[in-house]
Amino acid sequence: MKKDDKFLIFIKELMRSLAISLVIVFLFTQFLFQPVRVEGMSMYPNLNDHELGLSSIISLKTSKLSRFDIVVIRLSDKSIVKRIIGLPGETIEYRDGMLYINGKLEREIFLENKYVNQYLLDNELNYFTQDFGPYKVAKDGYFVVGDNRINSSDSRTKGSYSEETIKSKSIFILFPLNKIRLEGK
Repeated sequence: MKKDDKFLIFIKELMRSLAISLVIVFLFTQFLFQPVRVEGMSMYPNLNDHELGLSSIISLKTSKLSRFDIVVIRLSDKSIVKRIIGLPGETIEYRDGMLYINGKLEREIFLENKYVNQYLLDNELNYFTQDFGPYKVAKDGYFVVGDNRINSSDSRTKGSYSEETIKSKSIFILFPLNKIRLEGK
């Protein structure tokens, strides 16, 4: 076999391997998991700025969205990570720092942490989440907020997000390596 033939065989195998890899990556990121990079501090301390991970497309397709799920929402120019607080048709209200759904108190246990307590002490505040609402969630919408209520642009100012904009849920953080974990349900 000539040297030129070996080179052509190598190029042909390389192209075939590359094509197969691209198809696998496409299928993986379109139907199973999408890569996610957390941008900003709106989900701190549960998710940190610049963390990288995978969010489940398949679990979004196979199970219903629930209150307190962490979701990735696709906007026209970027993706954002938020937590679902209100489901379609519900009435949301924050009163005295507490969440009320259809008039009933709902605990947000993910906010019961050292960061929230320290922030309240440092800023001499009584409430981490300012009073809001009542707000009626659209019949095809979800009310989402960031865990770091002080630094989050979310449904409190933008309104509810339609189900079509929600692309995946839960995030398995892969980087930094010393913080590998699953966030959301």
